[in-house]
Amino acid sequence: MSAGGARDNRAFLGAAVRHLAGLGVRQFLDIGTGLPTQENVHQVAQRADPAARVVYVDNDTVVVSHARALLAATPGTVAIKGDLREPGRILADPELRGLIDLDRPVAVLLLLILHFIRDDREVRDILRQITSALAPGSYLVISHGTAGADVEPGQADELQQVYARALRDSLTPRPAAEIAGFLDGLRLVGPGVVPVTYWSPEAPPYDGPDLPGALGVVARVP
Repeated sequence: MSAGGARDNRAFLGAAVRHLAGLGVRQFLDIGTGLPTQENVHQVAQRADPAARVVYVDNDTVVVSHARALLAATPGTVAIKGDLREPGRILADPELRGLIDLDRPVAVLLLLILHFIRDDREVRDILRQITSALAPGSYLVISHGTAGADVEPGQADELQQVYARALRDSLTPRPAAEIAGFLDGLRLVGPGVVPVTYWSPEAPPYDGPDLPGALGVVARVP
């Protein structure tokens, strides 16, 4: 993803976390966090409430070690090693359970990670395992690559066309309707599945162009 795309994704993450913190959510689980950057989840959440708790999860030992070092002096945070494909093991991790109370609402963040899983059935099963373990009033926050609709040459700029080809080659881009289908039974917040640059809890339905990039959605667990 381009630097601009990464910034857009982080901006979506910040907007979603601020919104959920404003609703009273005080527990956040960020799966596939990657290397720490500016405006991490705990920084956004703890501005709303210093008692907010955040667990970061990654399957890369180096990433987890680096995150642990950076978080050592930050109360209410921990970084653990875990694989999204094994959500049960993540949710049973002793360090996570020592910080997160699964009987209370949790926001689970899955930013630009589900498109690494090609099998739609596996994505559905992962999300089912996660949501079934969460208390009512919990949330999923998802961003996901999309290749956009097929466009004729000249209808999308060269960078967008290159990005679309890269997505198809290395990831599994999915359209908005398919992503929404993974969230059956949950209530979509605001405009539903939309470009991350458009998402806002107050935004009206999106009627803009279907271009390559990242889609974002926030969904509430009933």
